[in-house]
Amino acid sequence: MSFVVMKFGGTSLADLERIRNVACHVKREVDAGNKVAVVVSAMAGVTNQLVAWVREAAPLHDAREYDSVVATGEQVTAGLLAIVLQSLGIPARSWQGWQIPIVTDNAHGAARIKEIPGTRVRERLEQGEVAVITGFQGIEPERNRVSTLGRGGSDTSAVALAAAVKADLCDIYTDVDGVYTADPRIVPKASRLRKVSYEEMLEMASLGSKVLQTRSVELAMVHRMPVRVLSSFVAPEALEPVKAGTWDGAGTIMCDEDEIVEQRVVSGIAYAKDEAKITLLKIADKPGVAASIFGPLAEASINVDMIVQNLSADGKFTDITFTVQEAELPRALNVLKSVQKQLGAFDIKSSSEVSKVSVIGIGMRSHAGVAAQMFKALGEKGINILAISTSEIKISVLIDAAYAELAVRTLHSLYELGKD
Repeated sequence: MSFVVMKFGGTSLADLERIRNVACHVKREVDAGNKVAVVVSAMAGVTNQLVAWVREAAPLHDAREYDSVVATGEQVTAGLLAIVLQSLGIPARSWQGWQIPIVTDNAHGAARIKEIPGTRVRERLEQGEVAVITGFQGIEPERNRVSTLGRGGSDTSAVALAAAVKADLCDIYTDVDGVYTADPRIVPKASRLRKVSYEEMLEMASLGSKVLQTRSVELAMVHRMPVRVLSSFVAPEALEPVKAGTWDGAGTIMCDEDEIVEQRVVSGIAYAKDEAKITLLKIADKPGVAASIFGPLAEASINVDMIVQNLSADGKFTDITFTVQEAELPRALNVLKSVQKQLGAFDIKSSSEVSKVSVIGIGMRSHAGVAAQMFKALGEKGINILAISTSEIKISVLIDAAYAELAVRTLHSLYELGKD
């Protein structure tokens, strides 16, 4: 017997037919004797509609009321799935985030989970009842208000719940059958990774891969929770039920680095199109300039990624280039205009016609030359690098958006990621 948390996204729950298919996946695990909790998203498109209604009602709105509206989508799917499971003879009940409770901070719209007392749910699981739990939401205890975790928050709900009830495995069902070496829509020869380390998946999630939300990967890594990515569109009977401590070769399992026997130097290529570049020209070069620029951006909760600084030949001025999320570009420019008053006149240029392409792999820690190969291959294709950032297991470059897909295909071929 295993304790399993199964999470299903919006495309897996888009209508009643797909909800019945999800119920069959759950039944497979129940019939095998496993204890099951299910975390559900809203039906595909429902959250977008709810958000649109809120913004149409008032462009500037109370974030607490925003949460009370957008959290309703998951409530519908949880109730419907519980009803379908009951019709199959499976004891099931729906749970909302506040009933468990999933306790969060008060950052409405982008709350972070602080605590999940998993005792009540675990007791019901022990009794053989399937818990169908609304993802994406919790409760902010100070004002006793519903809170939401931000887009992709159901992944975070599932991993946090799995840790709270001490599950053996957290299965994330989506519309793809695992994590690939690159986006298969761009690279048809991309191959599915059987295993990926927490660190690699964290980099992939933060650098543009949309398979898992970044916060969910962070939680999985902290709690060392095995997380598997599967497709809900595979026939339920085609997948083996989870057995304690083991699982079949379906999907991609996220695990500790030492569980991956054969490590590639590079495991995947990620890219992000939602980047924007800001360049500040002819800033007086003196101590504290960088702090005067990036401090106000941080206070405005604007995340800065790549940073490149160039000193003029006479040493009097410096140019600084950095990237932010494209959606944050207008706010970032407003902040920088206020900084101009303190630092004196300097020019500001910006562009959203850029993309970030990243090479990721834990094998890079012990192999030299990965960056040199990358830069040479891009140069041979005539792709100019605008900025570079690195960590132990990734190299990211900023390039013109028009060359993003060519860069991904070039690097995927360079590191022979299409090979089994």
